[in-house]
Amino acid sequence: MSLKMDFLREDYPDVLLMDGFDDCIVGICHRFGQEPIVAYDQQAIIRKLMNNDMDEEQAVEYFEFNQIGAWMGDKTPCFIELI
Repeated sequence: MSLKMDFLREDYPDVLLMDGFDDCIVGICHRFGQEPIVAYDQQAIIRKLMNNDMDEEQAVEYFEFNQIGAWMGDKTPCFIELI
């Protein structure tokens, strides 16, 4: 397990994680009055999907429907579009 994952498990044991996308985590998002959530790099996720036999259009569609479009409650991860 990486140092990043050790930190998450120790300091934020209740956050929701997406299986297979640990390397796409960029940090923790803190929001007023809410529990912290995991923040993922949106482009890194799409690149990872493309490396798993999807073209860009398929990867974006999968991401939009199955990942960013999945509401798992207040601890649902957020996705950052880095600029």
